[in-house]
Amino acid sequence: MSPDNPIQDADEADKANKAGKAGKAEEAGAATHGTVQVSESTEHKGPDDEPALEELAPVVSGPPYSAFGKWKKRYIVTMVTLAAFISPTSANIYFPALNPLRVDLNVSSTLINLTLTSYMIFQGLAPTVFGDLADMAGRRPAYILAFIIYLGANIGLALQNSYAALFVLRCLQSTGSSGAIALGYGVVADVSTSSERGKYMGIVGAGTMLGPALGPVIGGILAQFLGWRSIFWFLVIIAGCFVVPYALTVPETGRNVVGNGSIPPQGWNMTFIEWYKLRKQEKAGNNGLSRSETAEGRRLAQEELAKSRKLRFPNPLKTLRIVVQKDMAVVLFYNALIYTAFYDITASMPVLFQEIYHFNDLQIGICYIPFGCGCALASFVNGRMLDRNYKKVARQVGFTIDRKRGDDLRYFPIERARLEIIWPILSLGLACVLCYGWVLEKNANLAAPLILQFLIGLCVNGSFNILSTLVVDLYPQSPSTATAANNLVRCFMGAAGTGIINIMIDHMGRGWCFTFIALVCIVAMPLLWVELKWGPKWREERMVRIEKQAEKKKRLRDHSHDPVQETNEKS
Repeated sequence: MSPDNPIQDADEADKANKAGKAGKAEEAGAATHGTVQVSESTEHKGPDDEPALEELAPVVSGPPYSAFGKWKKRYIVTMVTLAAFISPTSANIYFPALNPLRVDLNVSSTLINLTLTSYMIFQGLAPTVFGDLADMAGRRPAYILAFIIYLGANIGLALQNSYAALFVLRCLQSTGSSGAIALGYGVVADVSTSSERGKYMGIVGAGTMLGPALGPVIGGILAQFLGWRSIFWFLVIIAGCFVVPYALTVPETGRNVVGNGSIPPQGWNMTFIEWYKLRKQEKAGNNGLSRSETAEGRRLAQEELAKSRKLRFPNPLKTLRIVVQKDMAVVLFYNALIYTAFYDITASMPVLFQEIYHFNDLQIGICYIPFGCGCALASFVNGRMLDRNYKKVARQVGFTIDRKRGDDLRYFPIERARLEIIWPILSLGLACVLCYGWVLEKNANLAAPLILQFLIGLCVNGSFNILSTLVVDLYPQSPSTATAANNLVRCFMGAAGTGIINIMIDHMGRGWCFTFIALVCIVAMPLLWVELKWGPKWREERMVRIEKQAEKKKRLRDHSHDPVQETNEKS
């Protein structure tokens, strides 16, 4: 089993063993994502100070968790953060265009609002396909396919003149953009160990949560001065500015495809830079090996990994299987609950601020800035808090952190390492949600709701980042699929919440509406204590069950390839 990578299911349980063989195929000593590696601490030498053949045995030390250097990791994470920024931006930049679209297309507000609900539904469904595709075929193909769909949808939206086209293309736009969130967290799990993952997850989380804050500001400026079509042309431009450098420079990180990053992907999945370097190495020879030997070693390594990741059509049901696991269900449900509270506030702002402060679309968009500042600060601060608490818990339980090869979390209390810091942050955030409703109810000075928005962005979004990191830690073998499960639950609950928030405000009043939302989250907080207490037990039960299934499958496969049996059958 790979360090920091517990086995997810019966199909993936054999990957670590198969991937370990790939290291032998590289004569130059390139490491794979398995834990099988020639020991570097061998004392016995051959007659010419060369390792004796019998000493070249697999040991559990393993290769580095990631072959990417520090600055390479930072560049990769920066690029996926930009991608993660685009999806929520696409959802919220659309808000200032609602009224102009309603007038131009001559439809009701109810029909226009349906394009918001449908966007969130597809935002939950699409990652179930892209997440499984990324875990199976690699991150790059999934990213590039998603952004091709996204670019086409935005061009269509900028040119359309009917409500039917608007509705369909918004669904297609959501399909393309929403995959980026699940893929981003998957890339973080590919390149970072558990002890440093909080920092990188925080960076990607900043991109995810800045979108809802900055999107309306950008959309308000564009809609007011250039018209609603300019919003979609703007999205075409930023998507194109991302996908071109991504395709040219960002390497494949999927551990089922390139191991820890040391095995070159197939030619069609290489960046231009990788392809050029590889051709140069093959011409010059690599570490004394001939060109044919180098190519053969690379081919064998790729074949070993290919055996462990049989290509197939992406299976959305894998996401649903994650949702129903006991340890995951608790985290996913509460994460979706606080996400819904957060999104209810952002979705209700245009109506409430227009009623109370008589703001236009541009002024309302500017009022989202405190949210963005709080979200950005939360993402960076929480990431460092998570890493610090991880180290503290490791010291308390006598767990040695391996920064190079990653940690095997099977017997480590990762639930405790992540959830210990959430209680004060979440409590303050929910208190601010409660107060937010009452300052609006009393028509307080604008400074009051804006300050509370900043604190809500800081605390509620910070809690969301903590739980999202735990989701990846619980399923590091398939992080994109796990994040897709997280996205599925939160988007479905968020769609329901935004669909009824205005009705709740009309019938309950602003103060009692947000009081109710805060109290629901407070009453459900003991679920996190349940995860803290019983989560490790449920996680171990899941691992044992999966290993038994994997062993049974392995015996059946070995039996079907038994040469004695095949000879008897032929005779």
